[in-house]
Amino acid sequence: MNQVIKTFMNHRSIRDYKEDMIKDEDLDVIVRAAQAAPSSINGQQVSIIAVKDREKKSKIAELTGDQLWIDQAPVFLLFALDFYRAKLAAEKNGVDLAITESLESIMVGSVDVGLAMGNAIGAAESLGLGIVPIGAVRREPMEIVKMLDLPEYVFPVCGLVIGYPRDTSSLKPRFPKEAIYHEEGYNKNLTSIIDDYDTQISEYMRKRTKGESDRSWSQTVSEIYKTVYFPKVSPSIKGQGYENR
Repeated sequence: MNQVIKTFMNHRSIRDYKEDMIKDEDLDVIVRAAQAAPSSINGQQVSIIAVKDREKKSKIAELTGDQLWIDQAPVFLLFALDFYRAKLAAEKNGVDLAITESLESIMVGSVDVGLAMGNAIGAAESLGLGIVPIGAVRREPMEIVKMLDLPEYVFPVCGLVIGYPRDTSSLKPRFPKEAIYHEEGYNKNLTSIIDDYDTQISEYMRKRTKGESDRSWSQTVSEIYKTVYFPKVSPSIKGQGYENR
């Protein structure tokens, strides 16, 4: 197993950071690695906004549900799906931008964001930095849009906290490969695998919380997914120019 694979396999989310600012050259490498990710039609439908200002980070922490590690760490990167540049290209060539009338544009932009963020995570961790993704930038998306002056066709998909870990968290167990990887077709017989994984996660949570919680995987996802937890996403993304048909 080479060092690149070891870095990926050793991933863990960090929620306790030192205040030390990361090096400019390290941040540059992380952004360039994100840019190097594959992109649909080479459209590069992703933009990254770095936030280092303490006041802005503190506000983002509040908007995302008081995630204090955003305020604590030195750098917060917002990853946004972006068809604003495509709009400028359309205007330059005298054609209409029709793709944003379709859900396909949201899928394309979100995939581009995911690919870019995956590269950024790998690069950051290879440099000895800690990270934690922040999906809750979609909790109050228009507040993020206003704060960072995002133009039409640019929408916040996910954030990434980056900094030097104060304490390394434990490695969270994943599903066994058999639950995720299927050959020639989807294997629907997953009940026993979920049961076993619930037991494993319950034990992990007991250790992590020192006995305060034994919440299983299925209990967690059931509780969270019983509601539309970010209801402002749909009207907000339409407000940014995506018709979502």
